[in-house]
Amino acid sequence: MIDWIIENKEWLFSGLAIAVPVAIISWIFAKRRSSKVQSQDGGNNSTFIQAGRDITLGNLNKREGDNATE
Repeated sequence: MIDWIIENKEWLFSGLAIAVPVAIISWIFAKRRSSKVQSQDGGNNSTFIQAGRDITLGNLNKREGDNATE
């Protein structure tokens, strides 16, 4: 095994020179993505509405007797 490493040290270490930085960069990007995870916590009879982008809900602010138009 040691003889093989000595005979192929250029090939082996040139591959490591690419693999190590790529692994570090992918780890950094994975950490960034995982920090953007959304979570919600609520009590009994709660209604959860969760969206990754914009969301429009109708009639949330309209109370009975208001003159608001839809």
